[in-house]
Order: sequence, then C-alpha cells, then structure tokens
Amino acid sequence: MSEFGKFGPLVGAIDEGTSSARFIIFKANSAEVIAYHQKELEQRFPQEGWVEQDPYAILEVVTTCIQKAVEKLIDLGGSVKDIVAVGVTNQRETTIVWDRETGKPLYNAIVWLDMRTSSTVDKLLDTVPNKTKNKNYLKPLCGLPLSPYFSAVKLRWLCDNIEAVKVAMRNGTCCFGTVDTWIIWNLTGGPKGGVHVTDVTNASRTMLMNIENLSWDPLLLRFFEVPKSVLPKIKSSSEIYGHIADGPLKSVPISGCLGDQQAALVGQMCLQKGQAKATYGTGCFVLYNTGDIRVNSRRGLLTTVAYQLGANSPPSYALEGSVAIAGAALGWLRDNLGLIEDAKESQALAETATEDGSVVFVPAFSGLYAPYWRQDARGVICGMTEDTNSNHIVKAALEAVCYQVRDILDAMNEDCGIPLQLLKVDGGMTSNGLVMQMQADLIGINVIRAGFAESTALGAAMAAYRGLDDEAQVTPIQMASGTTYVPRITEDERDMRYKQWKMAVDRSLGWDQN
Repeated sequence: MSEFGKFGPLVGAIDEGTSSARFIIFKANSAEVIAYHQKELEQRFPQEGWVEQDPYAILEVVTTCIQKAVEKLIDLGGSVKDIVAVGVTNQRETTIVWDRETGKPLYNAIVWLDMRTSSTVDKLLDTVPNKTKNKNYLKPLCGLPLSPYFSAVKLRWLCDNIEAVKVAMRNGTCCFGTVDTWIIWNLTGGPKGGVHVTDVTNASRTMLMNIENLSWDPLLLRFFEVPKSVLPKIKSSSEIYGHIADGPLKSVPISGCLGDQQAALVGQMCLQKGQAKATYGTGCFVLYNTGDIRVNSRRGLLTTVAYQLGANSPPSYALEGSVAIAGAALGWLRDNLGLIEDAKESQALAETATEDGSVVFVPAFSGLYAPYWRQDARGVICGMTEDTNSNHIVKAALEAVCYQVRDILDAMNEDCGIPLQLLKVDGGMTSNGLVMQMQADLIGINVIRAGFAESTALGAAMAAYRGLDDEAQVTPIQMASGTTYVPRITEDERDMRYKQWKMAVDRSLGWDQN
C-alpha cells in the first residue's frame, strides 16, 4: 500500500447518462468518493418522437469530466498515478455509427427512447414467417420483443435512410456501437488503434446477441440484415479491454463496462438471486436478479444479462421492466406546460393536492414499455373535475411512475413465482420522499432508498477493479444504511387506486394509428 499516495489505490468511473455525464474517483473497493465532476448533455428533438445527441458532444463531456475530476483530486493532495483502473457505464440502446478510418460519426446518436423506428418495426414484422406479426418472434434467441427501443432496429433505420451509412457499409468502414463502445474506442485511440468492444450487458440490449451463448447470432444478423463486420467484439463486464491513449489518464486500463441499469444492480449489491432494484432517472428501470437462470417472461418483461464479472466467470441474468417516462414527465410539466420551474418543487406542490380529484396521468408520450409494449399508446389525463388544479396534475405525474413500477413488479412476481419482499431504489427521483412513500403504498412492500447516491458509478468502479484480476471475487461493499419506506394504506385502497390506473391505461391505447 505504501506505493500509493494518501488515498491508496483509486478507481475512476465514467457514468454517461441520457441527460448528463460524470467522472467519479472512488477509493478502490469502496463507496468512498474522493473527487468527481458532472456536466449536462444536450438532447435534440428534430421531429416529433425523435431524440438525438451529438456523439462528439458526448465524448467532449466525458473527457471534460475526467480532466476536471483529476484536477480536483490533485487539489486534494491525491495523485493521478494512484488511479489503477477505469470503468464505464452508459445509457443503453442509444445507437452510434461512425467511420472506422476517420473516426467521424455518420449521423447523430439515436437515443434509446427515440420512436422514429416504429415504421421499421412494422416492416420487420411483415417479414416474420406466416405473417403472424408476433413481436416476440425473436425473443427465444435474444430475450427481447421487437420494439423501437432496441439498437438493432435503430441500426436498420440508419442503414435504410442515411446515405453516409450506406456508403460506409459498402466501403467496409462502418462501425456500430452503443455509447460504451463509442467512448472506449475513442479513449483507446480512435482511428489510431482504438479498441472496438462492448460488454455482454450492452450487447444483450441490441437484439443481435444470442442470450444463451453471448455471441452475435447469425440468425439475428440475417433478420436485421446487419453485417458482422460493423459490430464490436463482445467481452465480459470485467476485464482489461485496452488502455487510455491520451490525456491525464494516459496508459490507465479500462477494465470494467456495464449498461447503466446493470451497473446500478451491482452498485446496489443485488448480487444474489431474488434481489431487485429500481432506478428512477429519465426513465425507470426495474431489474430482478435471476442468477444463472434465464427466465422467459410470459408477462412482457425482458430477459437480459445482469453481469459477467470476469472472462472466466459465468454470466448472471435478470428480468427487466422498463418505463420510458419517469423523471422526463417532470421535464414535460416544466418545459411544455410551465406548471413547475424546477423538478425539486414537485414534492411540495403534490403534497398540497387533495385526494378528492382522483386524477390519473398516463405519460405515454412515445408509447408504453413493459409490460404492455404498445407503441400506439399516447398520454392521457383522466378523472379531472372542476376542482382539479395544477397540483393534482403534478401529483398524478409522480404517481404514474409508481403505478408503472407496480405493473412491472406484478409481472415479475407472476414470472418468478416468488413475490419480492422489498425493493431497493436509487436515482434522482428517490430524493423525493413523497414519491418513495407513494411507491411503498402502491406496491405493498418496503422500499429501501440507497444510503449512497452514486450506485450506478459504483457498479462500474466495482467491475473495473474486479477486471484487474480475473481470479478475484467481487466483495460486497459496505455502505451507509438508507431510508426505509413502509406501506401506510390498506390493501383495499391500494387495489382500488390501481384499478383506476388500469382504466386510464386502457384509455391511452390505440391513439397512434400510423
């Protein structure tokens, strides 16, 4: 230990999300944060339902966060030489294509919640044998339903519609990747020897990886008409992929990679079969660790890789339910309706709303994800009376997140046969105590808010430190105890309110006839 400075060995984590990125420097194998820097990311909305980001801007924000966090570390008396590894965690499904020779993006990043590919899904369904229009046709291979959500559909749209992509495909210079791949390729040299890799968790969100053997599947590639040459190499979540080529972390190995929701599962220490967590961010994502068993959901959930912590380690799997609109609903209330000036106001405003309104808000702006998978759904607000005011709408937006988590947990309980006893939660919205209490009330089990706010980055750091030694075991990290929210309403009231939610969901379906 004497070879290290005052903080001992350190691990850095790149946490690249939908709305911001950050770089956090942890004490190795610890939840103690030494330094960090965060910067917002701009989203672009060129058409209704389209969501894009500039790949160069993503990279610039990441490198800036690294530079600034390292400067803060040095100001604290630490040394950059003590950073022994870097992990990456990222928004999943977001799709980037670039030219291998120039490093230039061929189009903006298409963000995970983008819905432009609805027509692409319809065209692909038309190719399904017997014209069954079965969106679960590929699920036995990849664990996922055919949906605009996943990367392969976005890549198919790019190949069909963007001339620069068509040219690069013909020339054999096109590279595809999710955000982790784009970051790692650039940090390890880009056109000058960058490593073109992804990990099993991100690959499992593309619809191109076989969920059983963790390799690109020839049948899936043929279905989407994707040449294998454009794809990154699939690696485990914990191994050395390459070394940073330049900047303050030059020569430091990148040795961990997890999609953001899987990283939160690891960071929340849900490393045992039967444990589950929910992360509340732009969307909301619930993962249930199923261990070495791949559960084929009958209720609209996704089968995904939870993690593979080492090239010689077996993978662990998870059931996942995804909610498209969580924190994004508050952004809509702020930017589109002007009902709030800041998301932090939502708790106080919602607490002033009486119970008399019984307003239910289904924020299906771009369809509904799990367990419905209805891209024809659109947002509705039900139950308004002459007494309804803006505070009721704000409260209904918060409740909508909790109802959608209830949808997912009910499906998980039926698929797994063992009801959850508690739910671990993290993410920005968990700072809202009213939301967490409503969540406990509406699911009828205890909700435990993490005592540590950076669960996602911590998961990436844990994977990176593990990646330095393929024989090491992942040691659960002790963190400060969190806050427990206990249900306060009766089962009858819970069921009555949930019945109203289901009525509102029914009214949201079938609006988009395109």
